[in-house]
Amino acid sequence: MARKKKSNNTIIRFLVIFLLMASGIYYLGLNYVPQKWYETQTMMPDQIESYYVNQWCTSDFGRKEAVLWDLTRVDCLAKDYAIEFDFAKKWAEAIGQSLYYSKMTGKKPAVALILTSITDYRYVKRVERLDKGIKIFLIRAY
Repeated sequence: MARKKKSNNTIIRFLVIFLLMASGIYYLGLNYVPQKWYETQTMMPDQIESYYVNQWCTSDFGRKEAVLWDLTRVDCLAKDYAIEFDFAKKWAEAIGQSLYYSKMTGKKPAVALILTSITDYRYVKRVERLDKGIKIFLIRAY
């Protein structure tokens, strides 16, 4: 009789641990969800940055590699936005460049973050926390 009770306790302990782990993984997954749904395009993975700029910034949308008077280059200069493209892990660099291009052109700042894995959504959250009026576009490349 004692052996049966011990095996039941082991099963219950396993189920409790499994449920705690599953709920923890679910909670961590929720942290990567952006505050709102952004305009997202799915593109081919494992490409260089210029590939994504060329695919996104067509001639009817904006001007790619627009050179400013100080010889800096805006990745895509659209009607309303100065858009900087970069891989999500380089989010801070993208924000700095976008704010600078916005100041130089008089257009609103925007970043197009290239997501190479599901975990890159954490970088989107970092941009959201700044709340500097930066428009976020997402490129899903995974």
